[in-house]
Amino acid sequence: MSNALLLNDKSRGSKPGYAPSVDESDLHTEHMVLNMGPSHPATHGTTKFILKLEGETVADVDIHIGYLHRGFEKMCESGTWAQVLPYTDRLNYSSPLCNNVGYVLAVEKLLGIEVPDRAKYIRALVCEMSRITDHFTAIGAGALELGGYTPFLYGVQAREMFYELVEELTGARLTTAFTRIGGVKHDLTSDFWEHVDAVLPEVERLMIDVDKLLTNNRIFYDRMVDVGTISQDDAISYGFTGICLRSTGVGYDVRKDYPYLIYDRLDFDVPVGHRGDNYDRYLCRVEEIRQSIRMMKQIREQMEPGPIAVDDWGVVLPPKDAVYNSIEAMIAHFKLIMEGVKVPRGEVYSYTEAGNGELGFYLVSDGSGRPYRLRIRPPCFALMSGLKKMIVGKLLADIVPTYDTINMIGGENDR
Repeated sequence: MSNALLLNDKSRGSKPGYAPSVDESDLHTEHMVLNMGPSHPATHGTTKFILKLEGETVADVDIHIGYLHRGFEKMCESGTWAQVLPYTDRLNYSSPLCNNVGYVLAVEKLLGIEVPDRAKYIRALVCEMSRITDHFTAIGAGALELGGYTPFLYGVQAREMFYELVEELTGARLTTAFTRIGGVKHDLTSDFWEHVDAVLPEVERLMIDVDKLLTNNRIFYDRMVDVGTISQDDAISYGFTGICLRSTGVGYDVRKDYPYLIYDRLDFDVPVGHRGDNYDRYLCRVEEIRQSIRMMKQIREQMEPGPIAVDDWGVVLPPKDAVYNSIEAMIAHFKLIMEGVKVPRGEVYSYTEAGNGELGFYLVSDGSGRPYRLRIRPPCFALMSGLKKMIVGKLLADIVPTYDTINMIGGENDR
């Protein structure tokens, strides 16, 4: 009989030559305190986890989000209403056009104006394109940080195709500032839909490849299922929206429940999960990409020719040929640039469905050409509030996929 078996034989612990049994409750142990981030690739340089570990299990965590210091809201209050637009690009920089549209809808609500139908369709189109790039980023980066380099390349390749469409339409890949108060910057290019027809089959093929590599992959499945779980009640209590709420089984989507633009004219489904874990969040993102492509096809069928902005030089800049040849247009141009749109006194809250959930803008106007107060309701802030609930009791290694599936974006979180 080996020594190991003898030592584990507690019935003989008092006999000479044998080690006595040890009462583990008498041992003095301490949690290991570990700083994870902000200089850590998985925390994006903007978040710090102060962890208390019991072995490799997370016993407690203190989450610090303030490593970006953007000051978005106060910067916006120092410029005109139109000058806020480039700042909104940098909130969720994975889906900047959703931020653009959400902001201008809030300003237009204060102004009491409604943009032409074609402008609404173009806005919905760019929002869905931006949502697709956001989801491909989240899926690809999440796979990469779990060791899946190939699905990351496929996801980035698909995202790149949509970036090229965005660049063709807006002139920029990421920080577009494409929307305008009262409409959009310009119409679709003449061959835009031909390029969409070329891109969509390739993207759908890449989605099939990603699905084959990840969805039933044993390693990916084990790292995602029943990890980062949050209950439906807790998700609602923390104020979750978007994918993270829908993964728990709550089918709340602003586009369905409180339609804006032309979403009430589109036929699409809202995917929901039932566990509220990392795997359900992954599956919801994959399905939402398919639904966004489905909406893009409907927008193409329904869109009619027409104006892309309201006909009001007090809100929208006059065309350049009028500015160069008309004193009235030149004056209107200079007043809008120097003084800004005169938004009536009042306050408003407007909300849309962005890549990570409900994106809200609360605006206060004193009647001048600049926002008196601007506050944002970023979806990531509520998600980060519930992150502790999702990782305590799990393994240290489970922080990475959980953090990835809530898709924290520093620009809107530490605003």
